[in-house]
Formats: sequence, structure tokens, C-alpha cells
Amino acid sequence: MKKDHEIRLFVIWAVSLIAMAGSLFFSEVLGFPPCELCWYQRILMYPLVLIYGTALVKKDAAIALPGLFMSGIGMFVSAWHYSLQKIPALSAGDSCGLVPCSGQYINVFGFITIPFLAGTAFIIIFIIHMRVVKKEGSRRS
Repeated sequence: MKKDHEIRLFVIWAVSLIAMAGSLFFSEVLGFPPCELCWYQRILMYPLVLIYGTALVKKDAAIALPGLFMSGIGMFVSAWHYSLQKIPALSAGDSCGLVPCSGQYINVFGFITIPFLAGTAFIIIFIIHMRVVKKEGSRRS
């Protein structure tokens, strides 16, 4: 595997690790209980640490293909969750569970919320992984 692929896989792994650590910090240290959509985002993010870590150690980007799909789905879950927080009409009948999905534990600069942070991580992971796929495709042809 080329050195640039290793760097990209390391960056993806680091982003997923930081996102996982951040979500655990919010819930376990700050005591913010996760809502239902937060759990779905965690379900999609946490395995990425193992998937990309394994791909990095084995130096095989093909191992990480499930991560591309999980990060793609995660982008949409985060976007929907963020929309529920920022568009009041969408969260009018919020029946997300015990913790409402429209709640905002943090709101930095009026737009940075927890789903925004998760969505940003998913987008970074997806875009960098797509670059790996594109480079692999151009290398083979």
C-alpha cells in the first residue's frame, strides 16, 4: 500500500477515535444522556475505529470498505438529527424516546451541536475514504 493511503487511513482512524472519545466524554463525563438518534450515530461510528485501525495495521484499504458505507449512512442520520434540532417544524411531534432528539446540550456559535460534530466526522471520513477508493481505481487502470 502506498504511503499516502496509510496517511489517509490514519487520519480516518484518528477522526473516528476522536469522535468516539468525544461522544463518551459528553455522556460519561458531562452526564448528557444520548437520545435515540445519538445511539444510531454511535452504532455507526464506534466500529469505524476498529475497521480503520485494522486496515491501517494490515496496510489494506480494502478491509475498510464497510466503513465507507457506515460513514455514508452516518452522514444522513446526523443530518436528520441536526435538522430536528434546528428546524422547529420537524421536531413538533418529537417522539424520539425518553430523551428528545431535538434537545441541544451544546450550541457553540449558534450552530455547533453534538449531531453537527458527528456529521462533520462522518463527512471527513467519507470524503477521505472516497479519495482512497479513487486513487486505488486510478492505480489499477
